[in-house]
Order: sequence, then C-alpha cells, then structure tokens
Amino acid sequence: MHHGVTTLFTLSGAHIFPLYDAAVGGVSSVQAGTAGPMRLVDVRHEQTAVFAAEATGKLTRVPGFAAVTAGPGVTNAISAVAGAWVNGSPLVLVGGRAPDGRWGSGALQEIDHPPLLAPVTKSSSTVHDASGVGPAIDDAFRVAGSAHRGPVFVDIPMDILFTPAPYAAPDPLGPQVTRPDEEDLDRIAGLLRRAERPVLVLGSDVWADGAEAAARTFVDVTGVPVIANGMARGVLPPDHPLLVTRARGAAFAGADLVIVVGTPLDFRLGYGRFGDPPAPVVHIVDSPGQLASHVDLAASAAGDLSATFLGLARHVPDALPVADWAAGLRERALAAIAADAADLASDADPIHPARIYGELMRRLADDAVVIGDGGDFVSFAGRYVEPRQPGHWLDPGPYGCLGTGPGYAMAARLAHPSSQVVLLLGDGAAGFSLMDVDSLVRHDLPVVIVVGNNSGWNLERHPMRFLYGYDVAADLRPTAYDDVVKALGGAGETVTRPGDIGAALDRAFASGVPYLVNVMTDPDVAYPRSTTGV
Repeated sequence: MHHGVTTLFTLSGAHIFPLYDAAVGGVSSVQAGTAGPMRLVDVRHEQTAVFAAEATGKLTRVPGFAAVTAGPGVTNAISAVAGAWVNGSPLVLVGGRAPDGRWGSGALQEIDHPPLLAPVTKSSSTVHDASGVGPAIDDAFRVAGSAHRGPVFVDIPMDILFTPAPYAAPDPLGPQVTRPDEEDLDRIAGLLRRAERPVLVLGSDVWADGAEAAARTFVDVTGVPVIANGMARGVLPPDHPLLVTRARGAAFAGADLVIVVGTPLDFRLGYGRFGDPPAPVVHIVDSPGQLASHVDLAASAAGDLSATFLGLARHVPDALPVADWAAGLRERALAAIAADAADLASDADPIHPARIYGELMRRLADDAVVIGDGGDFVSFAGRYVEPRQPGHWLDPGPYGCLGTGPGYAMAARLAHPSSQVVLLLGDGAAGFSLMDVDSLVRHDLPVVIVVGNNSGWNLERHPMRFLYGYDVAADLRPTAYDDVVKALGGAGETVTRPGDIGAALDRAFASGVPYLVNVMTDPDVAYPRSTTGV
C-alpha cells in the first residue's frame, strides 16, 4: 500500500505465508471476515501471477506486485519475468527461499534463485537479515518504477521472512527522472525543420512515461504523421488526421526522416532500416541504456519523454510544411481500412477470422481494454482493432511469450472495473493458461474471451508449407474450449456460422461471468505476414 500497490498476485506456498498474513490483516481480520489492507489474488500457475502483476504495471504505471514460493515457484515465473524485462514493465517479484539456517543441507526446494533471475531483471538479490526486508522492498519498488522500467526480484529465506522486525517506511522517493539534453533536442529539431517527409513512431514507453498528452501536443504543433504501436495505440484516436499506422509500408518507404520514440529498433521496425536507401533515424528513449547501438543514428535523446516532446515543440513552434505528405499517407491509411470491409463482413463458411473482428469492433466501448494472446488470430487484431484511448491494448510484446492472457485479463478487470475487458486467444495460446479461468471465476472477474479456433498452429503451419511443401507438429484438435470454461465455473458457446458471431458476443458481454466464445475459423486463411497495410 505504501507504494500505491493494492493487489498481491500469488500461488500459495508455505515459504511466503507471512506475506499473506500481512495482506489480509492478520488472524483477527480473517476471523472477523473483514478485508485486509491488500487484495490477495491467487492463481493456478505462477506465471499467471507474474503476468497479472506485469499487466498491472503496464495499465496503472505503478509497479505490479507478485510473490511465489521457493524452487519451482520461482522457476515457473521466469518466462513471465523475462517478458516484463523485454517489455520494460514495472514489476516487483518476491520469491520464497529455503531457510538460511538449513542452507546447504538439502531443504525442500533449495536452489539459489538470484543468478537465474539476474539476466532478466534490473536487480536480483537475497535478503539475509530480517531488518533488511523493508528497505529492500522499498528500494525494489523505486528501481522497478524508474526509467527504464522493469522487473526487480527480491529473494527472502523462509526463516528471515518469519522473523518479526520493526520498520518505519520512509515516504516514497518516487521514480528517478532525467531531463533530456537541450543540445540533443536542438539537433533533432534541426533535422525536423529540414525534413520534407518525416514520420513519427510512438511506442509503449510513451504511455509508460505518462507522455501521451505531451506527444499529442507535439504532433498537433508540428503536423508530423504518426505510426503507433504497443500501448501507444490510442495516443491519437482512430479518426485523427495524422494517424497513418495502416499506411506504415508507404510511410517508411517514402520517409526522409524517421523519429522513433519509446520503443526499440527491433524486428517490429525492420531493425531501424526504413526505405532504400534508408532514411535517417532519430531514436528517443527514456534512459540512455535503451538507445539503439546497431544503427547509425542521425540524432538521439534520452530522458523524460514528456519533457522531450514539450522541448521539441518549443524548438519547432510552428507547423512544418509537410501537410501534403501527411494527407497523402492518411488517404492511403483510409484506403487500407476501406479495403478491409469485405473480409470484416465475410459470410464465408468456414468462418474467415476477420469476420470475428467485424462483429467485435462495433460492440467495443471507447474505454474497452483489449488483450491479445496468440499468433495468427491475434495478428488480425493488431490490424483491425484500433483503441480509442492509450494504455487499453495489451499483448505479449516482442518477447512473444504465449500464456499472458488470463493474467493480463485479471489485471485489466481490477484496473478498469467498469470497462469491457476482452481477451482474444488463439487456440494454441489457450492451451498455455486456460486453467486460470478458474482464478477469474473464484475472484469474480468477468471477462469476455474469444478464441479464434483454427485447430492448429497457423503461425507455423503456413510458413512451413511454404518452405517445405508440407507441415508437421502444427495440428491441434477442434477442441470445445467453451466446455473447459463451463467446467471451471464460467460460461460459453461454440460458433460455427458467421451470422451467429454477433449474438454470441452480445451474450458474452451481458453474462457477468468469464464467458468464452469459441469460433471455429477456416484453417486455410492465414494472416498476411508481409504487411500491415499499404
């Protein structure tokens, strides 16, 4: 609570019982049936607890909090921690540990965790003194929430955690903030003033840094066309005249300056090569360690992103002469959107995956939180679903770890209790974590779950056919995942005809329980991986 945390995500284990006792307020609170100071959400697999904590950090911009027991509890969590590391998500994970007093003698689940977590955390350490637990946790939240954000792991031996120790928590220091260098901003402004066809790419850290309003100010002042990805989707609403995400191919091919803010120059952005010959690239990040080292940058800046956008707006106080360029890209983006209409309304049987999104989008409220967990089916979501608000789109990110969905959905329902929460699952991804629908049911967290069920790993099936002329290890059964959800206490139905999708979604939104709509789609329809637009 001291750091703004209201929920602890966990899976029960004796090594961390004192954390539960603190979360619920002790035995007197339990006997009286009163709520403790912190909500305790227990799950069926440790990675779900960490995914939920990660998503809490993403959605609220306050570090999420998870605790797992020793040994396999910690190792089960590592993939989720790695995802948070790659995503730059603020997260504090406490791990139980075999007791110091028995260390080396073969205690239950005895293993040295910090070396396993060190490569995928900002800090990974063990506390060996009860008086050091409080300061270590305070420091963990400060480090996790400071740019560049990320996970912090604190390992506490069982005998240390069970030892009472007084601690008066100081006022939180808050995250450390670094202002960008004015000379860097002046250099970037000079490149902008000379550019005829600039493009601005906004990434997730624009949201994480609380810079969405400053980004809009900069865009409105300069008139630079924008491509948004990750949690920056929604910084500009879908009808904004400068949003050209669906024309990204043409934008990158024709740009003479590309400014990338708040996201790495990784495979999603062609590793920082735009056009042929490649356009000059400016990389703007929240901390120096995030600057691309594999690209010859024309300029760069590191520091608070709000201050960076507002500083650039001061250096470039008037609209740039790029209106025709921006308008041309917007026309291409609108043409790409219009070209989708046939697929979104398709009456094909078997069902075209796009028809699901045609039905879903007309039912989404402006504040809906949409979560993607899957490969081929969720790629369609990235193409068609355009959030109207930033911070309302969640996906596994560049690490691509499947199984995020139920944990992300838990966090979304808690962070936005009055909003629609929609989890889009590929049938392959469903196999990783669908058991945690049980957790959604037990904690009364209603979510609409839509499975695009093509009975296989389509993201691998079609490329393998292209390469070899056949596929192996890519087939799944046409499983009735809705029956799984019903068995876990939720509800759902299977849809096999395109005309039935809309009514099924209406029943799901009205149900008030975790409800899975299992849509059987055409396995021969694959997402076109070469482009996201024109």
